[in-house]
Amino acid sequence: MTATSDLAARLADAMSRRILILDGAMGTMIQRYKLDEAAYRGARFADWQPADLAPGKQLFLKGNNDLLVLTQPEVIAEIHGKYLAAGADIIETNTFGATSVAQADYHMADLAYEMNLAAARLARAECDKYSTADKPRFVAGALGPTPKTASISPDVNDPGARNVSFDELVAAYHEQARGLWDGGADLFLVETIFDTLNAKAALFAIDQLFEERGATLPIMISGTVTDASGRILSGQTVAAFWHSVRHARPITIGLNCALGAALMRPYIAELSKIADTRICVYPNAGLPNPMSDTGFDETPDVTSRLLKEFAEAGFVNIAGGCCGTTPEHIAAIAQAVATVTPRRVPDLEQTAT
Repeated sequence: MTATSDLAARLADAMSRRILILDGAMGTMIQRYKLDEAAYRGARFADWQPADLAPGKQLFLKGNNDLLVLTQPEVIAEIHGKYLAAGADIIETNTFGATSVAQADYHMADLAYEMNLAAARLARAECDKYSTADKPRFVAGALGPTPKTASISPDVNDPGARNVSFDELVAAYHEQARGLWDGGADLFLVETIFDTLNAKAALFAIDQLFEERGATLPIMISGTVTDASGRILSGQTVAAFWHSVRHARPITIGLNCALGAALMRPYIAELSKIADTRICVYPNAGLPNPMSDTGFDETPDVTSRLLKEFAEAGFVNIAGGCCGTTPEHIAAIAQAVATVTPRRVPDLEQTAT
């Protein structure tokens, strides 16, 4: 199978010349708009309540950020545009929770494909506005972890219990990936991975889609180290996580969320030594701080300084931001790493001999 176009080659060429910039937090930016229940519902869902809701219950849609691609598309498009104007080379679709598994919490599982299709089209249109011959912009179709875990029991009294199966996750991710591809995504980003089995379901679903379409798109993979133990939630070390997913031949492996850059550094350093692919890092803006405007501690100058140090240490090919980061953070990161040489991918076979 071959890539659908010269996407992979153009992306590889861009990464060989400079450190690329990923966008920042979508949720942080959505909060700035102070959208209420009516705004989340829009005209389409103004009076909507699921038929299977228990009598006397009311379902609230505020907080279902993925729904906004259908009800407030101009808001999502504007956020994408702000990140692109700040210097982002790659923007993520607003689809972190746009799987049938996640949308079931809102009784909207049947909208998953439509959400992903609309989200990718919005991101595609904004990327096309900002793309130039010298600086092409790319749409990363974001596949989040879902609120369920295939590896860990939700019941402390029953270690064998599971609230989702591998096959259910595969079906949900396949539907999501199909919508993202149909909407114009350039690549897939399997991100914020706290359970490697969930990630494997996403990668299996993407591979199924590749087989069906006789073509491929590049894949980025990003895990989440949840605390100072250096492990993701399902128990794997960073090294074990990489070896569990490297069969997918991602164009990048990396880490995002959970930690700020300072605490993430040793794990990115480890990945940089063992991964024979490029490294993407997009940390939170430090630690949570409810008194901050963004909900996190770090200002753009702090986050950008830390990521510049990562880059100068030879760890980074793509840099961006996760929770608490804004277009101001992304602009500062872009400026900080603009003249730093991107990480050279090691030839591990040659090193071993």
